[in-house]
Amino acid sequence: MLREDYPRPQFVRQNWMSLNGQWEFEFDDDHRGRSEKWSEGTQTFSRRIQVPFAFQSQLSGIGDPDFHDNVWYKRTFEIPDGFIGKRLLLHFGAVDYEASVWVNGQLVVQHEGGHTPFHADITDVLQEGTNVLTVQALDYSKDVTLPRGKQFWQEQSAQIFYTRTTGIWQSVWLEAMDSIHLQKVRMPPDIDRNQINVTSYVHGSLDALDVRLRVQISYQGEELSADEYRISAKEQSRTIGLHTFNEHGLGRLWSPEHPNLYDIHFTLLLDGMPTDEVDSYFGMRKISIEQGRLFLNNRPYFMKLVLDQGYFPDGNLTPPNDEAIRRDVELAKELGFNGARKHQKIEDPRYLYWCDKLGLMVWGEMANAYEFSQEYVSRMTREWQEAINRDYNHPCIVVWVPLNESWGVPNILTSKEQQYHALSMYYLTKSIDPTRPVISNDGWEMVQTDLYNIHDYEWRKEVLKERYRSRENAVNGLPGSRHLSVGGHRYDGQPILITEFGGIGYKKSDWEGWGYSGAENDKDFAERLHAVIQPLLDSPVVEGFCYTQLTDVEQEINGLLTYDRQPKMPIEQIRAIIDGHNPSSVDE
Repeated sequence: MLREDYPRPQFVRQNWMSLNGQWEFEFDDDHRGRSEKWSEGTQTFSRRIQVPFAFQSQLSGIGDPDFHDNVWYKRTFEIPDGFIGKRLLLHFGAVDYEASVWVNGQLVVQHEGGHTPFHADITDVLQEGTNVLTVQALDYSKDVTLPRGKQFWQEQSAQIFYTRTTGIWQSVWLEAMDSIHLQKVRMPPDIDRNQINVTSYVHGSLDALDVRLRVQISYQGEELSADEYRISAKEQSRTIGLHTFNEHGLGRLWSPEHPNLYDIHFTLLLDGMPTDEVDSYFGMRKISIEQGRLFLNNRPYFMKLVLDQGYFPDGNLTPPNDEAIRRDVELAKELGFNGARKHQKIEDPRYLYWCDKLGLMVWGEMANAYEFSQEYVSRMTREWQEAINRDYNHPCIVVWVPLNESWGVPNILTSKEQQYHALSMYYLTKSIDPTRPVISNDGWEMVQTDLYNIHDYEWRKEVLKERYRSRENAVNGLPGSRHLSVGGHRYDGQPILITEFGGIGYKKSDWEGWGYSGAENDKDFAERLHAVIQPLLDSPVVEGFCYTQLTDVEQEINGLLTYDRQPKMPIEQIRAIIDGHNPSSVDE
């Protein structure tokens, strides 16, 4: 099964070529590849793999869950006619964990970080006819200080941990462009001033050249703005007013109910001639906190999120196709949720695209390590910055979550070092993106934080009702027997959200597993779901929630859907409960 959709839908060029599909592949358990110079591309590998699926997945064509932390890939390609005379960039969506890449035996790029993209300009190492691309991926499956998310460091999946991912697991593609081109843009919207700020980053020498950028903005096919200006620096900002956008035009704001998007087309001009063209889009959206309440577009907004771990039965971390990605977004909305917390995974950009387009808020969360070390700090901060920069322009992303449940900082209650790390992640995130709220440590043991998020798997309705009837009760509880604040920090009026709860186990497929509480039949499941949802909807102090979870995952059967995305009750019945209605009569 191929993944042929454009991998980066918010920065689209027409001149590109997918390198997904069948590659040669080899395990290098004896670490012979470097000494035997497999990088030169002359070695024949004994296996075949379907990229971008990791070898642990069934869709890779291999399906081997064992430890193989050193793997090699190889394929050939020819340069299309339309690419000749251009600079060629080779892109990788994500390779877990360290990648070294050679083209025709020449090292072109190395990258560390299993969830973020990287690229290389390979123009100067290309040759006429057939070119050979070789990749070595190194993983460290048993290193618990590695930012890894839910990938388990033991042989078999268990508890809350799942099958590992090693090597290429997001798309690989080539892109052709001129030597002077747009490297990226940042587009923070300002709904209060009816304008969009465009910061362009141009690659290439600008000395003594007439370089201009034309920016065309349209809405539903109607051109609203056409602006052209001189580019005199590699980083340059321009504010563009959207003069038809005002308070009476609220229908043009982006929200889950109305996911309105503006199209924006960039043309980079050199001496009046186009040298690069990129299509993108943006949403006019504002997320803010006012007097302890959460606001979307200057209006109070209750967040109904679902925890979504982004695993698939045959692809593991990699969705099988674009339709599967879109369907997960549609299902979350059909169930009554207006957002998803992507848990312990930096999600594929095409997921964010469908959330932008269909209207689903996303909390962007880092794939955490499990233990703390100085090397962990370097790895974590570097990869998290790459993640924020990759996803900054997506209107669907409304909150950043660098840490979850003290993962990577297990001694944060007493360790000043780990408290400082959590605090630094909070301020680092704010320094890159001051437009979105940041949670220092989702669930408990928070330092400075914009939202006060609590994980609470209590299943008794009366206990939840009492716990969340007042701010004082909510912030002084000890769900999970954890302090909610550490390091001298205290609750300071932030919006209170219950960002993990529920987790009701209900077996409705062949999968065996566990949940935080168990349902025996549909009627029992409906009643248990209502018992945990309704107290949070009725609470005068809770500003939103995140239900655990959207789907069953491997040995966890606490999803609203089975692992293969079948609802455990009629979708309209689940939605009614999420919306605050009593369970309808359900046959046992």
